[in-house]
Amino acid sequence: MQVEVNGDAMELPAGATVVTLIEHLALAGKRLAVEVNEDIVPRSQHGDFVLNDGDRVEVVHAIGGG
Repeated sequence: MQVEVNGDAMELPAGATVVTLIEHLALAGKRLAVEVNEDIVPRSQHGDFVLNDGDRVEVVHAIGGG
């Protein structure tokens, strides 16, 4: 299936979850927020939230600094 991630098309296997996407982007373990079709997906739901063909995903990772 194809999803749009931060404005770029990306191919993922059918049934992919938000966790699958995060691992594919090599962002596992990072502090981040995920939005699917303009709705925030809570971290507690990342493993259960199944993406669908055509979903628009925004992934924003927190960067510390001072």
